[in-house]
Amino acid sequence: RPRPLHAAGVRSVSPARAVALTLALSLAAAGLGAWGGATYAMRHAHAAHPPLHAVVHEQLQLTPDQTHRIEGLETVYAARRAALEAQMRQANTELAAALADDHAYTPRVRQAVDHFHYAMGELQKQTILHVLAMRAELTPAQTATFDKTVAKALHQSPS
Repeated sequence: RPRPLHAAGVRSVSPARAVALTLALSLAAAGLGAWGGATYAMRHAHAAHPPLHAVVHEQLQLTPDQTHRIEGLETVYAARRAALEAQMRQANTELAAALADDHAYTPRVRQAVDHFHYAMGELQKQTILHVLAMRAELTPAQTATFDKTVAKALHQSPS
């Protein structure tokens, strides 16, 4: 049986259909928000990296031996960072699929969110360990400049 028309000539929507539509749109918005937040966080992390890199390589007057050791640390860190960023992208793909299929905050959605948070947390830990490993290669005079740069980067508000 056809639904009645409103004065504007639009068919009415059943309450169950309205709830389902609202839920689907809310989940889509949540997924986009999670993706946007992750994208912002990854870009901000990369934006903060060059100043420290520039200070280390351009202002600290590293010896050739220090340069060699720090470049080795950077190579190892770059591989770890790339792997963790790939995990974050995979988790976002899992989240998108779960939201598209489930349209609810299901165990599958929670698992994808947890996967993303784990990878993001591991990336933060690896970044801190990398910074500390580079610091260990510096002289006391160099660490003063390095420490100020790190502190400044950590105190800056995300933009």
